[in-house]
Amino acid sequence: MSRKEVARLHGVETAQFGAVVIIGLLVLFYGGTFLISTRIGKKDENADAYMTGGNNIGFGISAASMTATWIWAASMYASATSGYTYGISGPIHYGLWGALMILFIYPFGKRIRSVAPKAHTLAEVMYARHGRSSQLMLAGSNVVGSLISLMSNFIAGGVLISLLSPFNFTQGVFAVAAGVLLYTLWSGFRASVLTDFIQVVAMLGAVAVIVPVIFFAAGFPAAFETGADNLTPQQGDFFSSHAFMNQGAPYIAAVLAYAIGNQTIAQRLFAVKQSLIKPTFVTATIGYGAMVIGVGMLGVLALYIGFEPTGGDLNNLIPEMAATYLSPVLLAVFFIMIVGALSSTADADLCALSSIAMTDIYGQAVAGREKANPRTMLLIGRITMVLATAAAVAFASLRLNILDLLVFVGALWGALVFPVLASFYWEKVTSKAFTTSALAALAVFLPVRFSWIPTDGVFGIVVDVLAVIGIGVVLGLMVFGFLGAKPAKIVGVLAAVVSAPFAIGSLHEYATLCGSLVAYSVSTVICWAMSVGNTERFDFAVIAQRTGDFDDDSAQASAVTDEADGVDGGVGVPRPAGGIRDEPEPVANSK
Repeated sequence: MSRKEVARLHGVETAQFGAVVIIGLLVLFYGGTFLISTRIGKKDENADAYMTGGNNIGFGISAASMTATWIWAASMYASATSGYTYGISGPIHYGLWGALMILFIYPFGKRIRSVAPKAHTLAEVMYARHGRSSQLMLAGSNVVGSLISLMSNFIAGGVLISLLSPFNFTQGVFAVAAGVLLYTLWSGFRASVLTDFIQVVAMLGAVAVIVPVIFFAAGFPAAFETGADNLTPQQGDFFSSHAFMNQGAPYIAAVLAYAIGNQTIAQRLFAVKQSLIKPTFVTATIGYGAMVIGVGMLGVLALYIGFEPTGGDLNNLIPEMAATYLSPVLLAVFFIMIVGALSSTADADLCALSSIAMTDIYGQAVAGREKANPRTMLLIGRITMVLATAAAVAFASLRLNILDLLVFVGALWGALVFPVLASFYWEKVTSKAFTTSALAALAVFLPVRFSWIPTDGVFGIVVDVLAVIGIGVVLGLMVFGFLGAKPAKIVGVLAAVVSAPFAIGSLHEYATLCGSLVAYSVSTVICWAMSVGNTERFDFAVIAQRTGDFDDDSAQASAVTDEADGVDGGVGVPRPAGGIRDEPEPVANSK
């Protein structure tokens, strides 16, 4: 059934833009963001500012950038997909847990910044803490994760443009990719955070208008009475166990892993002024939750009215709902909203990838900190952005399911959560424990997640037991960030004990959830077992000495006032020149 046939089925005329209008909107958006990015003069180029903006960005820009980065086109599409698939509780399971995970970042983030106040990547810190192997694992996982994220956003852009204009999917992908690269390539992370502020304000305003308009145009509230028969009993139940086990629980585990392992989040953590970490992430929590849950409710509405996306492709759901029920003017606003959402995260992924190439590949592995040339680093960062964009465009042609990609990558990072966090708090963790636990968790995660081994019989019981331990680990880590080790141990043990009678014997039937929980449990048990007997103690003060500025001209970075709070803590704020440049020892297991 075509989009126009769907529209006629519901008695609504669908709006579609001509080529000139679409090109005009794209030029307006990407041209505007490029002009904003040119505020950062080329004469002020600086390798460290290109990656972290001076480590002293103020509250307004930081909160907006964190919100915009977490809210991406995939967030909107996946939230609506969750509502369409699991019913009225679907967007809550997606948006609420995602919002809370932003909140859980800040206590861990405060510890990470206190240990490494001027780092550029988490992998750089892991090199200072353990050595090369842990650095490669964290950097490698982020390269894969950011490429998948970049691809997902390009898919969302291609779908949107192909549905609303004469251009096809491939042309839409190329248009979005070129636009994002245009303004991000200029000044890197500084351009990303400057444009994020305007993008997130526009997105929040658009959602406040567009979602209610679509609801009433589709017949709300009568549609929720007449369309109740379109729902299964599970979809109509707000406390649906099916929705929780297939969407809510896997997403709790996956997003916690995103929060800890994702370089786009870490980059903003290292960029924000250290005293503003808490208000920044609390504000981002509220903004993300409100916007994503609101858009996700469009999926619930589509379920009630029997709306079927073209070809059964749920990536088409949100664009087709907008095209069916919005006037041309509001459809243009919707178009800018989605383009802004996907661009704010795509530019963050490009910045993350360039930082990894600049810091972890060239700055440490190739040249070494003492010999690294900041100008060469800038060139490498820009080349990385171009290559990453080309790779993501190529992968976008696969048109994979965005929700599945998000959960998969989050679960994959679950293998690293405990080893990474333990490395910032526990002085006994060794390099061998970090590497072994993460690889073992990955080796168990893959066959469980993709059911490579039948889970009937003994193997199924083993998986269930490991998953129950994983439940305790996830809840324990959440409590640990806010309340400390003792309450975390109590909650973790209680969670495992209480869930065991219900989970053992049946939990293995939920492959997505089990895979993620098993990754947490295996990495935690092995990392603890291999570290607890270690008699050496790591001196965390060493990390600050082994991470820091690459560019002696850091003091020349331009100051951009944070308009949102009046604090001169903006992008590229001046700070003392001549950061730490010593070559770190390969292994840092002892003082």
